Amino acid sequence: MKRKTFLMILSLTIPILILIIVSLFLKKESPVTINLWHNYGGQMKNLMDEMIDEFNTTVGSKEGIFINVTSISGSETLHEKLTMAANGDPGAPALPDITTAYPKTAQLLAEKDLLVNLDTLFDQKELESYIPRFLEEGRLKDGGLYVFPTAKSTEVFFINMTIFNRFAKDNNITLEDLYTFEGIRKASKLYYEWTDHQTPDIPNDGKAFYYSDSLFNYTMIGCKQLGFDFISNHGIDLDHPTVQKVMESYFLPATKGHYAIFDGFASDLAKTGDIVCSTGSTAGVVFLSPSVTYEDNTIEPAHFTILPYPVFEGGKKIALQRGAGMCITKSEKNREALAGIFLKWFTSPENNLKFVTSSGYLPVTEEAFEIIMLEELKQIQDPNIKNLLPVTRDMQKQYEFHITPLIPGIDEMEADFKKNFNKSALDARESYFQAK
Repeated sequence: MKRKTFLMILSLTIPILILIIVSLFLKKESPVTINLWHNYGGQMKNLMDEMIDEFNTTVGSKEGIFINVTSISGSETLHEKLTMAANGDPGAPALPDITTAYPKTAQLLAEKDLLVNLDTLFDQKELESYIPRFLEEGRLKDGGLYVFPTAKSTEVFFINMTIFNRFAKDNNITLEDLYTFEGIRKASKLYYEWTDHQTPDIPNDGKAFYYSDSLFNYTMIGCKQLGFDFISNHGIDLDHPTVQKVMESYFLPATKGHYAIFDGFASDLAKTGDIVCSTGSTAGVVFLSPSVTYEDNTIEPAHFTILPYPVFEGGKKIALQRGAGMCITKSEKNREALAGIFLKWFTSPENNLKFVTSSGYLPVTEEAFEIIMLEELKQIQDPNIKNLLPVTRDMQKQYEFHITPLIPGIDEMEADFKKNFNKSALDARESYFQAK
């Protein structure tokens, strides 16, 4: 009887053991492939490749996950692909398991019920380790978390000290004068006159001192600093006195040649010495050129200093919060959970800092900002990133960060604003110099 009972138990146990062994074997040999789209190309691609390889060979191998990058596109192209997929357009690719996306794109996907509410994959204790306002930007239609912060950026003030030091020595100007937009405006007038006087036989050939990478952001943040919302649910109010004040603070110097008018990025103007300083995204730090090549083909080294985003006199310390995050698309619950494991790994302090300290982005956890960053600074070789991180750390403590409101047509508004502003400023500049 005992032998029969033993054989019966054994006959039931062996198949179960076989199933367990087979499942473990399959998990190890046949991991679940999680497809990823991201927009980190150029100089960031190698870093992303390294981090994904590290995940796949460590946590991924252990948990049965293989991250497979199936698309690397610029932000605009990625937005178009995601929009096509969300709308079910002919020829649209299938959505990946994970994608980087800006909130405006994620909102479209969330409205079509294509995204996972990440509150279901992260518990409250885990979420408390992330910077609250970074999480807030990813909360969309129903307050759910649909865009997880992986790397954020803000705007700062870049200065080529090689040129600035020569100018400052002759004009009694210091860096402290550049903490306000009013100070930048005064310095720009002096700089134009200083460069103009260097060629007395050629009138009105002074150089621009300053350029803003985004006049739309310049106006929006300037108004916010002075207590007015440039963007509302009804669009933008160009006639409000605060808006007029902020726009004129750039428009008038631009008409006189003190500020640059340009359809591109400040890094291009800095390479040729056509500006001394600019405001732009922290992520732009990787595009700062180590040298300046002038019109006569002479070349000199460029050494940059980075200051916090300037503030209008009497205004609050407010700067822009920007940058994409990662979303998980709806599929099977198991796939969604495995995708969540990658997000947790990628944004853990040690891994997130590895990513941001090579890129100019901001870390997304309190621990990374407050503790680990101090240690990482000792290891960083790039002098521009080494200068940037303490500035962003101080801004994180002292500044309020503003998120661009998600209203319909915001991209078109920004494009029209820039186009109209540049045209008006160029026309006014032509009239100004004709009258001189």
